[in-house]
Amino acid sequence: MNASTLHKILYVEDEPDIQTIARLALQDIGGFDLCICNNGAEALETADACRPDLLILDVMLPGMDGPATLAELRKKPALATIPALFMTAKVQPRELEQLRAQGAVDVITKPFDPMTLAETVRQIWQKI
Repeated sequence: MNASTLHKILYVEDEPDIQTIARLALQDIGGFDLCICNNGAEALETADACRPDLLILDVMLPGMDGPATLAELRKKPALATIPALFMTAKVQPRELEQLRAQGAVDVITKPFDPMTLAETVRQIWQKI
C-alpha cells in the first residue's frame, strides 16, 4: 500500500477529446494536478518540470508510442521509479500482460467512465 499521497499526474494522450474528458475526470472531479502532453517527445520535455507522482500514458501515440515513451522516461533518474499506468482500447489478456511487462503497474481500458476514473486511479495508487 502506497503511503504517499497522489497529487500530480503526467498524462500523455494525443486525442484532444479524450484529453478534455480526462482533464474533467482527473482534475475537475478528482482534484489532481495534471500535466498534459500530446505525445512522447512532449512528455520527455515536460516531465522534469512537472515532477509527477504518477505517469498515465496512452499506448498508441504518434511517433513514440506509450511503452517507448515510458522506457525513455525511465532513463531520467527522477522518473525511474515513478509508477506508470497505460490506457488502451486493446484489452486482450496477452496485450495487457505485455504492457505490465513493459513497466505498467496497471492498465486502464478505454473507453473509461469519466465519473469513476479518478476513483479508479486512487484505487490503483493504494495498491502500489
